[in-house]
Amino acid sequence: MLSMDPGKKISFQRRICDGDLAIVYERHDSMKAVKVHEGSELQNRFGVFKHADWIGKSFGSKVFSNKGGFIYLLAPTPELWTLVLSHRTQILYIADISFVISYLEVIPGCLVLESGTGSGSLTTSLARAVAPTGHVHTFDFHEQRAASAREDFERTGLSSLITVEVRDIQGEGFPDDFRGLADSVFLDLPQPWLAIPSAGKMLKQDGILCSFSPCIEQVQRSCETLKASFTDIRTFEVLLRTYEVKEGRMEYGAGDESDSLGPLPCKRRQCSSDGSIGSESFSAPVIMARPCSETRGHTGYLTFARLKCLQ
Repeated sequence: MLSMDPGKKISFQRRICDGDLAIVYERHDSMKAVKVHEGSELQNRFGVFKHADWIGKSFGSKVFSNKGGFIYLLAPTPELWTLVLSHRTQILYIADISFVISYLEVIPGCLVLESGTGSGSLTTSLARAVAPTGHVHTFDFHEQRAASAREDFERTGLSSLITVEVRDIQGEGFPDDFRGLADSVFLDLPQPWLAIPSAGKMLKQDGILCSFSPCIEQVQRSCETLKASFTDIRTFEVLLRTYEVKEGRMEYGAGDESDSLGPLPCKRRQCSSDGSIGSESFSAPVIMARPCSETRGHTGYLTFARLKCLQ
């Protein structure tokens, strides 16, 4: 997420400035968040990169080291931040996050309550969704985790959209200051059913609640509690399967009409047993798609419910 400073518009074309946060892309499985300082430098296996060379460039730029190696400087979007943040707790990933924001109907100007904050993965995406006039109030019972999350939101320029508070929502409920004001509530708690009655009081009429739970037993007990004040109760499990699409080679031979794929590198001629040249076989390029070897499985169950309207 780019800085929410009114003087800096949210744009991927904005130039990198001294003090900005950038995502350094080394390769698809190696990225890190780096604070840009004019007198600093980054050292890795590709060489030494001076931060002074980064300032003034657009996000997405390719920069070179003293050895000729290169990296890319990417904008710290919520999607990339989710991949590089410190895991203080188990986090939500993009598939669940996008589903949550869609089903909670989060739009600019919304007031969203979240418990608990954890590593702040979902919180950053919620902040972008409610910007520029909405706000996210997130609560965590662990004081150090809350402090670390607050520091992260400062780094990513989201502190004007997010308020982090230390509070045991399961035991104390949400503060009465938000009674009837929240557009949506998100719960990521071990015992969400304890916080559901309080969450219902915070929501506006027709407001939506979402509870994230890794175990189906948690879902069952939460749904029993939701029936008292909520309707349209639904539970989902989001499973993501990614594919690798690349060019390969297909072998063709005389009279061969099979669809088998083969890694033959070049065209060649077949010789018969008596040494004469026979029919040709050759390979041709073809686009192949296959599931990636690393596929994320179960993360958790998402239970959504809408507050019943008063008759």
